[in-house]
Amino acid sequence: MPSSIRVLLTDDHEIILDSLSLLLSRIEGVEVVGTLNDSRKVVDFLHVNDVDILLTDMDMPDLNGINLTLKVRQHFPNLKILMLTVSEDADNIREAFRAGISGYVMKKAGKAELEKALRTIARGEKYFSESVMTQLVALPVEPIRPTDEAPALLTPLTDREIEIIRLVAQELSTNAIADTLFISPGTVETHRHNILRKLGVKNSIGIIKYALKHGIL
Repeated sequence: MPSSIRVLLTDDHEIILDSLSLLLSRIEGVEVVGTLNDSRKVVDFLHVNDVDILLTDMDMPDLNGINLTLKVRQHFPNLKILMLTVSEDADNIREAFRAGISGYVMKKAGKAELEKALRTIARGEKYFSESVMTQLVALPVEPIRPTDEAPALLTPLTDREIEIIRLVAQELSTNAIADTLFISPGTVETHRHNILRKLGVKNSIGIIKYALKHGIL
């Protein structure tokens, strides 16, 4: 993680940019390197400035948050992107993650959560607030079709494994999952091991990232 997290702010409302700049200036180790009220100017800015995290809104004219993410990813595939928005639409949230964002936080969040999100993302991890996960977990499971972006599962997941993935996404402990599904903690751990093996990931974050990418959540 860099000693100072360099953040670029993008929102079509100047008052939001001013408020965010003031808020972030009070967080130690965070530096606002620019503010843009036109998302079409982001790529040009990134070409001439060092930025660690792009903090962007979802609903913007000309180039919304998802399309901006896709465009930025073409030029800067390693740049971390945090979506800060009022949109709680589950489909928008899932599409944003599929586009390649690193985190999703609601504008109603406080300073503490925003700081947590920035530091988590700066470490190379994903961050999504509890309300966002609630929306994602509520989505029905979609049929998984092979595409270039989302290859088909090599080994099909069982209905029970999908249930456990959804509960893992809610950050429930092994014992809490066992209580919810009326099974033993040992059985939960067996399922978790099988899920990790099938998906080819190492931990719960990997499970969630894979599930988001492949439409399981």
